[in-house]
Amino acid sequence: MKSLQYILRDIPIAESVNFADVAVNYIRFDSRKVEQGDVFIAVKGTLTDGHNFIIQAIKQGAAAIICEKLPKTAISINSPVLVRVEDSHNALGKAASNYYERPSEKLKLVGVTGTNGKTTVVTLLFQLFRSLGFKAGLLSTIENRINEQTYSATHTTPDPVKINELLNKMVAEKVHYCFMEVSSHAIHQKRIAGLHFDGAVFTNITQDHLDYHQTFKNYLYAKKALFDSLPSDSWALVNADDKNGKVMVQNTKARKHSFALQTASDFKTKIIENRVEGLHLNIDQQDIWFKLAGRFNASNLLAVYGAAMLMQQDKQQILSNLSMLDAAEGRFEVIKGKNVRVILDYAHTPDALKNVLETLRKSRTGKEQLITVTGAGGNRDKGKRPLMAGIAAEYSDKVILTADNPRDEDPEVIINEMLEGLDESAQEKVLRIASRREAIKTACMLARKGDVVLVAGKGHEKYQEIKGVRYPFDDKAQIKQFIK
Repeated sequence: MKSLQYILRDIPIAESVNFADVAVNYIRFDSRKVEQGDVFIAVKGTLTDGHNFIIQAIKQGAAAIICEKLPKTAISINSPVLVRVEDSHNALGKAASNYYERPSEKLKLVGVTGTNGKTTVVTLLFQLFRSLGFKAGLLSTIENRINEQTYSATHTTPDPVKINELLNKMVAEKVHYCFMEVSSHAIHQKRIAGLHFDGAVFTNITQDHLDYHQTFKNYLYAKKALFDSLPSDSWALVNADDKNGKVMVQNTKARKHSFALQTASDFKTKIIENRVEGLHLNIDQQDIWFKLAGRFNASNLLAVYGAAMLMQQDKQQILSNLSMLDAAEGRFEVIKGKNVRVILDYAHTPDALKNVLETLRKSRTGKEQLITVTGAGGNRDKGKRPLMAGIAAEYSDKVILTADNPRDEDPEVIINEMLEGLDESAQEKVLRIASRREAIKTACMLARKGDVVLVAGKGHEKYQEIKGVRYPFDDKAQIKQFIK
């Protein structure tokens, strides 16, 4: 139990009714879960507005309500404590942090943001610091980890209450470092309000999530807000090869650092060899072989190296341990059949798809075909659909357009919109198979000895979302079945 006054620390209060320093059982932002003695914080979501459920929360025993607009029907001498704030999203983040006694200040929290590479960078950082002997935590798209304990992940960045609950568990387990993916949605929705970051990494930014942010500028500035909020005792590490790296740190108070493959930067690398089996890199004048493949992973590895150096780790130990690590699940994951190699990758943006296909194209040793299976998610940025089809056709010998997570849309309509990015000659190398299972099966059947198949878009996901239902579906399991 915490007192309401304790929960409200550093949260500006615009107005209050019946204020008393009541005991708080728990913090809720879902009215359906409110129990006796809870604080209900009403936030506006993309689909529903918590303010519409304040009366319900009161009936269920809420001890206090925090909201942006006081409901007239709730104001009475017998109503619970009512607190009006200017921004209830910000209040939720800070209240959650206060409730768990500000756990982010009791460990070193590092946030990683960008369009592509977030999962790979945080996973490698987590694995690296575990190998260096530290207790570590991970908050990622694939999973949440506290040392060896795994917790399921439903979002790239959890809600504020869940974040602080997990951080609090990490503190209890004496975790020293936590590495966290920070999505643009989470930043914009202030899910990270109240968190203290010791450092932040920017990987890159390309078109994505414009269904939510509407414009690329909005998307860019959502990412930038993470760096704007960094305290002066933290560090910021940005990709200098991306012109928007400079934008990220324009207003930051943090110490500024950069990494790059091509541009002058604090941390540099040179690609000596790039094969499907791995990368031979020269990082800060030292030659190292890594298990990860692709130019994009050279950048990811350099980001991890730079971040570890900024956290005062030994250079030789970083490089030695990093060379032994594998990529995150579903990120350029190679599945070998008797005669065919299949690459499983989460690439679901034009830039990510291009990066993977360029790597595969350059790794060719003969006349082997490159067959690509890809789709586009429903209820998401429609502008990237024709771009992705165009990239797939440009770099592949055969393309199969299929369903990704169609959500509320018709997969055939999505495929039609993807085909708009292809001219007549490009369309000749394309098959359309809406069933993802049949698409993967067909690609494996078409592949001859030595050919490479890329199955892109879903990576680690173990489901396919159709009409609001998540049906079990695992690309990796399907691939293994069809390449036997």
